[in-house]
Amino acid sequence: MMLLLQSAPRILAAEQIGWSSVEQLAILAQRVTTLLYPISAGRVGAATALMALGVVAAFGLAPDTTLDTVPRARVTRELALRTIAPPVADEAYWQEERVRRGDTVGSVLARVGVEDSAAQNFLRSDAGARPFYQLRPGKPLRVKTDAGGHMLGLRYLTQRGELLTVDRIGDGFVTQSTTPDVAVSLELRANEIRGSLFGAADAVALPDAVTMQLADIFSGDIDFLHDLRRGDRFSVVYEMRRVDGEAAGAGRIVAAEFVNKGISYRAFLWRAPDGTEDYYGEDGKSLKKAFLRSPVEFTRVTSGFSVARFHPFLQAWRAHKGVDFAAPSGTPVHAAGAGKVVFAGQQGGYGNVVMLQHGGAYSTVYAHLSRFAPGVKSGARVSQGNVVGYVGMTGWATGPHLHYEFRVDNVQRNPLTIALPNAQPIPSGQKAAFQAQVLRLADELALGRGVILAGGE
Repeated sequence: MMLLLQSAPRILAAEQIGWSSVEQLAILAQRVTTLLYPISAGRVGAATALMALGVVAAFGLAPDTTLDTVPRARVTRELALRTIAPPVADEAYWQEERVRRGDTVGSVLARVGVEDSAAQNFLRSDAGARPFYQLRPGKPLRVKTDAGGHMLGLRYLTQRGELLTVDRIGDGFVTQSTTPDVAVSLELRANEIRGSLFGAADAVALPDAVTMQLADIFSGDIDFLHDLRRGDRFSVVYEMRRVDGEAAGAGRIVAAEFVNKGISYRAFLWRAPDGTEDYYGEDGKSLKKAFLRSPVEFTRVTSGFSVARFHPFLQAWRAHKGVDFAAPSGTPVHAAGAGKVVFAGQQGGYGNVVMLQHGGAYSTVYAHLSRFAPGVKSGARVSQGNVVGYVGMTGWATGPHLHYEFRVDNVQRNPLTIALPNAQPIPSGQKAAFQAQVLRLADELALGRGVILAGGE
């Protein structure tokens, strides 16, 4: 470390002065420095301390050194003041204010400086402006005002996704509700699971709707109730809808990767020219099975597939060539696969029953229904997941449940254990376009993977 005193014509090292002259050197340094610029007592003390500790880096001025006088002159110059234009009376500008908890439209307007009794009266009395009194915290409210604090316009995106506008026209106001232009962008989220899937998703602000899609896409390969492990990770590219730059809800997942127990699963959304869409692996094979394991959501099996069981209605031992799913009456029953309705009506112990014929040798049966879904009748076609009826207890049933059968060549098989066929792969004529899309989206997933492995940096 060095302490330098500038403007000295001759400099002597501390070794030349001798350590016995330390005190004189400190006094000399203080005197000369005072001539150069003001110095605090603390700085002199620090310099003296450095020399006392034996730091061979202190320099001082030689005795009898004279300093040159610096000439000075006063210069006076008149500067023209910049002209600032006064505000224009009818100048208008937009402001955006976030709704706070407990806010009313009046309190938000007051916060942005609106003083307009005519606007307040209109908002209180106009039926079309009532959504302005159902503001949600965190949502933006855009206000157009003039220099006098008059409200010229108001914009708010309602819960129903409509853009509610109020515009001042002359001495009055006009309210209008329109469907806004929606911009769709892609967003990437990635994280490692340390507790639960939803906990990891919330930590990176992944919408719940997207998390549910993620679990549904990979449900054929991963049991999200029992198979998740600490250290599993995911990367998701999904659509985000925006109106006027404001998030208006998440759309579909377009690419996803889930690593479970060290095994990587990937899915890519493909929209066919006819408008249909589904998820496929990088090789173009469908991730969706041709049939659902369970046609009823959020249920439990009360009676499995068996060659002999005691029938609760007939009070006798009989083979049970299907699976019973317990569910409250009225629970929707979904078609396990795409197919054609070959029977919809009453049939003996089945009660109200729907029978579907699928491609090839496969058929399914849905019995004990309370009622049929609209349009479900013989000859109608259904897609996988379509509702065909509702849980009931018609026919030989002692309680509300669905009796489900999966048949191959009209022979009942256990739907919970049989190896289900995959859905059709991407047609060969669309595969080149699909592969080009996969290359681009795979880079996005790799970016998310890199963020996770880097520890989120």
